[in-house]
Amino acid sequence: MQKGLPKAQGLYNPASEHDNCGIGFVAHIKGQKSHDIVKRGLEVLARMDHRGATGADAKTGDGAGIQIQVPHDFIVKLGIDVPQAGQYGTGLLFLPKNKRESDLCLSSLEQYCNNEKLELFHIRNVPVDSKAPGEIALRAEPRIVQVFIKSTIKREQSELELKLYVVRKLVENSIRNSKLKNKQAFYFPSLSSKVMIYKGMLTPDQVPAYFKDLSDPELKSAIAMIHSRFSTNTFPTWELAQPFRMVAHNGEINTVRGNRLWMHARESLLKSEVFGDDLKKVLPIIEPGKSDSASFDNVLEFLHMAGRPIPHALCMMIPESFNDKNPIPESLKAFYEYHSTIMEPWDGPASIVFSDGRYIGGTLDRNGLRPSRYVITHDDLIVMGSEVGVQDFAPESIREKGRLKPGKILLVDTKLGIIIPDQEVKNELTQRNPYQNWLKENRISLEDIEVQQRVPSSLGDDYETYLKEFGYSKEDIRNTIKGMSINGMEPTSSMGNDTPLAAFSEKPQRFFNYFKQLFAQVTNPAIDPIREELVMSLTNYIGSINKNILEENPEHAKMIRVRHPIITNTDLGKIKDIKDEYFTHVTIPMVFPAKEGEKGFRKALDNILEKAEKAVDDENNFIILSDRYVNEEMAALPSLLVTAAVHHHLIQAKKRMQIGIVVETAEAREVMHFALLFGYGASIVNPYLAFATINDLVKAGEITLTYSEARKNYKKAIEKGLLKIFSKMGISTLRSYHGAQIFEAIGVHPDLIEKYFRGTPSKIGGVGLSELAKEALMFHEKAFTKNNSRFMLKNEGVFHYRTDGEKHAWNPETIGLLQWSTRTNDYSKFKEFSERINTENQSLFIRGFLRLKKAAKPVDISEVEPIDSIMKRFVTGAMSYGSISKEAHEALAIAMNTIGGRSNTGEGGED
Repeated sequence: MQKGLPKAQGLYNPASEHDNCGIGFVAHIKGQKSHDIVKRGLEVLARMDHRGATGADAKTGDGAGIQIQVPHDFIVKLGIDVPQAGQYGTGLLFLPKNKRESDLCLSSLEQYCNNEKLELFHIRNVPVDSKAPGEIALRAEPRIVQVFIKSTIKREQSELELKLYVVRKLVENSIRNSKLKNKQAFYFPSLSSKVMIYKGMLTPDQVPAYFKDLSDPELKSAIAMIHSRFSTNTFPTWELAQPFRMVAHNGEINTVRGNRLWMHARESLLKSEVFGDDLKKVLPIIEPGKSDSASFDNVLEFLHMAGRPIPHALCMMIPESFNDKNPIPESLKAFYEYHSTIMEPWDGPASIVFSDGRYIGGTLDRNGLRPSRYVITHDDLIVMGSEVGVQDFAPESIREKGRLKPGKILLVDTKLGIIIPDQEVKNELTQRNPYQNWLKENRISLEDIEVQQRVPSSLGDDYETYLKEFGYSKEDIRNTIKGMSINGMEPTSSMGNDTPLAAFSEKPQRFFNYFKQLFAQVTNPAIDPIREELVMSLTNYIGSINKNILEENPEHAKMIRVRHPIITNTDLGKIKDIKDEYFTHVTIPMVFPAKEGEKGFRKALDNILEKAEKAVDDENNFIILSDRYVNEEMAALPSLLVTAAVHHHLIQAKKRMQIGIVVETAEAREVMHFALLFGYGASIVNPYLAFATINDLVKAGEITLTYSEARKNYKKAIEKGLLKIFSKMGISTLRSYHGAQIFEAIGVHPDLIEKYFRGTPSKIGGVGLSELAKEALMFHEKAFTKNNSRFMLKNEGVFHYRTDGEKHAWNPETIGLLQWSTRTNDYSKFKEFSERINTENQSLFIRGFLRLKKAAKPVDISEVEPIDSIMKRFVTGAMSYGSISKEAHEALAIAMNTIGGRSNTGEGGED
């Protein structure tokens, strides 16, 4: 029986859990509680059935649930002796089915309650109908109880709410770190004096059938927030059903890896008057092993508990676009920019509905790719959903209808009985502090810093040596750098790549080549970086980022704003020369002694990490990682390895937020190189060898533009390429992409990943520090070998086939055989072509290493219903119901199983 998510194994990684879902809410604006609101909420949920998903049994849902206000009258009716409303906390609790382990969990909860001057005074077995869920869901079904907790000392409701949060976090950490066999079954859907959540691994129509409470007329609420889950390419579980404690989310947070790491790094800097000494009890803020939506909810809940109003916390996490082209007030732009210096956006296409029991509302991310429509009636009902039609109203009963716009918030205050427009919400936020003045007095723009001296682009006599040391080829210069410098865009090439993966290549590789960009699972439609220029941004910051996100003060704005992250040599010189106690730096060389080989490589890397940590301890504001120190004795370390190593080392030491990382490297020249450096922690990058190459091409007359024009075009091409890469992941800003490590490693050893690239998926092992040291030394030896012949870079044959270049699957021999066989209709030549392709692919691609086994026991086709008959039933069932019916699901499942059975009958899987 599987409780929770499986451990990482094979091609599966629980860190990749994402959702694509249906959301909505119903509320009475004046706060009038009724069972009708609950019924309407369940009706909205039922109409989101198509937004969720079911398992192979067509009955197990990916998850569905509903959040309501604590139903005090219903609880009193049950005969439970509770204090007055707001003076006790309650919530459902998922427990292991094993009685011993279940009792241990409850004992732990009781102990922590006692420690915090609370009393667990009643435990109720929640009545459920276990016939409602599908068989798969039942295998993982937890024991579900409702707990009731009150304070043993006098506390205001807000104080009680905070203590309930502290106790929940304490017991969660305790159970998670215990040795209980079924500890993954332990989970609090909610524990609050304000709201209560019913949810599970159910389909929308199973929620009221499973939880019998929801059918009781005395169960009343003024709000009902719902969610229907589609666990995209991932596993459904009981605890990952939504709503979570504060939100229901449609979309995905594509930057979640970086968001989690940044929050972990911030924990050492947190101080809170609200929490006081309890702050350390609620760490870690983000529960390990949960989905992107769950992580978002953890942070939003923490910020709200620490004193941030929900709109304030949401605007920190999902800011609307505030660049010059967006016509919002300057005061609001200042609010967003100020907060962008202390927190990165949680980016990706997202529509969020939220509630804390009093307020309920919704917001959209800056792109607005997830529809959120609402209706307001004359009798003070408001309904919002992922789409229209979630509730039926007579036209004359509708007062207003509309949709959320990108970056805007719809907020309902059920206590005051009003809808607060977005403009009013944002105006209140901008007036909290003089953000414009804080920025004006503290934030510095890189372009405004005075130039002390120009730094030349030429490397003089060292130019050729650097080209060899950093593995430049003719193709890098002619195809990539030259083309970008002339045209201001990346060179056009085919989508396919028939060269071997870096791990399979017989030639030394730059470490960049071992990583591939991931693609969003559910981003649809994709962001167009040209049409979405209004919301996309490459702005980043360096400087003093030693900040407590729970405080607001002018020092937070003491940063250097960099609008273009690819900086020139002179711009880097300006940063180095600045005289300000908030912008001190240390330069750390990215080199190692060549004579010491692998030992020197490892020792140099460890020394860099020590120096980086010391730079933090010495209160420097940023470090410059530089490989300009290459010479005959010192070889270059891979810039990506060093950047990621420093980034992750400081995260683990909880010192990352105290310092920025600038990378001065000759190695980066392609768009993907820069994307990787930013993705693994670099704030800005200076590609000085690329600039030296442009300078050389201009001097040689191969580029007819001036150097400054050519360099500008090159930077423009890189930046356009970065925006294109962001858009593939549904990401809008460099601030959110920064440190998000949205890549997978292919052919990198797990030990290296765990130490320097933690959180990066690596399904195939491979090179470690030993191999990287050897590859670095191969380039170094070429660079410093004495040679009297005329300097000439080699064409490595990556873009175009060369006899002594990189291998290609499609080469003159294979193409020739294919043309020969087709032109002469010679089947023997086609077999020769096939054999050659199959043989060569074994050393080029992952698929070439796969070996298909013969079926152990062939299926007797005569015993299987004809596939056309099965599919006819599927189509008929779907058309009859207007959506995918249960009958259609069953037919499709049989069809897929039949197809699978037949595919196993062939020799070696060739049939």
